[in-house]
Amino acid sequence: MTVLYKANMVRGAEWAGFFAERAPDVPFRLWPDIGDPADIRYLVAWVPPDDIATTFPNLELVFSVGAGVDQFDPSIVPPHIPLVRMLEPGIAETMVEYVTMAVLALHRDLLHFIAQQKAQVWREIRITPAKRRRVGVIGLGQLGQAVLERLTAFGFPLLGWNRSPREIEGVTSYAGMETLPDFLAQTDILVCLLPLTDETRGILNADLFARLPRGASLVNVGRGPHLVEADLLAALDSGALSGAVLDVAEPEPLPAGHPFWSHPRILVTPHNASMTTPDTAVDFVLDVIARHRRGEELPGRVDRSRGY
Repeated sequence: MTVLYKANMVRGAEWAGFFAERAPDVPFRLWPDIGDPADIRYLVAWVPPDDIATTFPNLELVFSVGAGVDQFDPSIVPPHIPLVRMLEPGIAETMVEYVTMAVLALHRDLLHFIAQQKAQVWREIRITPAKRRRVGVIGLGQLGQAVLERLTAFGFPLLGWNRSPREIEGVTSYAGMETLPDFLAQTDILVCLLPLTDETRGILNADLFARLPRGASLVNVGRGPHLVEADLLAALDSGALSGAVLDVAEPEPLPAGHPFWSHPRILVTPHNASMTTPDTAVDFVLDVIARHRRGEELPGRVDRSRGY
């Protein structure tokens, strides 16, 4: 019953230590030291090897080391093998920290002050009370709900949009594409936490920006392909949007000379809004393995028809 880890090797060493401590009876290997491929029952990976079906004939579960699975080519994971996305609490906590930082930065005009500092300009900007700044989150999965829960402390009017209905205390919730325009019209800071699917690719586009109140702002912590880059630049340059905080891009890393690097209304970070914490991730993987061996429902199991 060997577990194989194929992702960041520095963190992989930490995984190995926690496995040795908490499950000493479970053999644990770090890619590319796979040992006997027939012994591999569980694979934890960011991107799995292409020949997964033939290389590991006895594979029973595949874990994504991240919260998403869009980096996987689902065709290389046989349909009978469950694909599980990471639900460990470290991902949610670090995402909540990042989004809170980004929302507060946009709310308190930090991008404007950074630009003023570079220009050596001392100019006040009138503060907008939090009760007058509406924050909307699209994508109300585990991460979206955790973000909204934390933001309640600041007094923002909170809105949420999801493909299917979600009821969240203190949040005005919308569901279905037909309600998206109403949601957008009431959102001053938009946070994208959608999974990347064929339906959501390119959703952050000129049409969506035009439905936001003029001067609204954007936080994208979903995936780079959610965003139509040219449409964002046009919206910022026209004043339709006032700022954007982007943790994801397409491609990654963002190439030298890309306009996002130097745009005064964009803050770019290198896809590290959230990060899997080895300590709690190992506990999650061991719990899912135990559930699988008992024939129970698996938390985080991906619905392949929806892509998440």
